[in-house]
Amino acid sequence: MDLKLSGRSALVTGSSKGIGLAVAQWLAREGVHVALVARSADRLEQEAAALRKATNVTVRTLAADLADAAARQRVAETFPDVDILINNAGAIPGGTIDEVDEAAWRVGWELKVFGYISLTRLFLQKMKARRRGVIVNVIGAGGERLDYGYIAGAAGNAGLMGFTRAIGGNSPNFGVRVIGVNPGPVLTDRIEVLGRKRAARLHGDENRWREGFAELPFGRPASTDEIAAMVVFLASDLSAYTSGTIVTIDGGLTNRS
Repeated sequence: MDLKLSGRSALVTGSSKGIGLAVAQWLAREGVHVALVARSADRLEQEAAALRKATNVTVRTLAADLADAAARQRVAETFPDVDILINNAGAIPGGTIDEVDEAAWRVGWELKVFGYISLTRLFLQKMKARRRGVIVNVIGAGGERLDYGYIAGAAGNAGLMGFTRAIGGNSPNFGVRVIGVNPGPVLTDRIEVLGRKRAARLHGDENRWREGFAELPFGRPASTDEIAAMVVFLASDLSAYTSGTIVTIDGGLTNRS
């Protein structure tokens, strides 16, 4: 399907691996010029080289720790004219309120919660002035299916859902769409990290983390492509009347009885 995105430009954070990389790959295949931002310069250049080889789009990179406010400002200054912003960088720690201390909680929120808010603020100003643009926040179904064992993520993601709905409900007044995507469990490095913590809590053995897959819809987590396809569709004009809403992709897990 032609999503009519060819020639546009997009910035994808957290794009050296996982969902962010998959989104960048899908955008590039649709003819979108992409800017990749993540912490690892080496990994970014490796993936950028692969994208350049596979597509005919411009691929730029910037290594930046988006937990730092100055780095977020540098990103906005380096890529001021992108048509699409994909907020994806984030790693909120798993654990109960007793297990996640204040320092770890703040570090996780600084990258994801305040990172998303800050970049949305910076790029929304630019898009508002041009009266066009799309922002997609990749949040997480943990903000809907609230888990005591993922308390920092539950609270952070729920906050970002409210933020996305409030901004996206009014941004069409100046030609901009803001949308959220809530992935459920996705087969990335992060699912292993969280799964090991959960397995240690439930079974006393972190190596049993894969056993949790049996509890998931269809007996598996989602693939990164299944999330990326929706993100790219929502960013396209085929979804031009979508703003201020959250699309959940979790195999029905949130509504499971």
